[in-house]
Amino acid sequence: MSIENPSNQAITNILHTSKRIAVVGLSDNPERTSYMVSEAMQKAGYEIIPVNPTIDEALGVKAVSSLHEIDGDIDIVNVFRRSEYLPDIAKETVEVGANVFWSQLGVVNQEAYDYLREHNIATVMDRCIKVEHAKFK
Repeated sequence: MSIENPSNQAITNILHTSKRIAVVGLSDNPERTSYMVSEAMQKAGYEIIPVNPTIDEALGVKAVSSLHEIDGDIDIVNVFRRSEYLPDIAKETVEVGANVFWSQLGVVNQEAYDYLREHNIATVMDRCIKVEHAKFK
């Protein structure tokens, strides 16, 4: 695999200039990592949009079943799904014109990475957005 994440400075810039994060696979269970990470980002001032067809809401926000249901710009698509789901989510990310695709620790897919890079989408894989945010704020 040849995944190359943006530099630390580029990641800092992404986090400083982004406001809306669509969280694919966000759980409504406070014990799940997706919930804890998204809650921390919400408390840090980011708008969190839950993308999960199996829940009604999370973190006080109504959930949508796909990125296509989100009105307005999406700064970051933050993915909490298994690696094999990344190509489909990558395609949807490109279709809705999101600026950044970010997959959490342990979530990597070469096909998705190559597709996103071909479409000039900033791509971060195998990194926790909460950890990166805490490092650079």
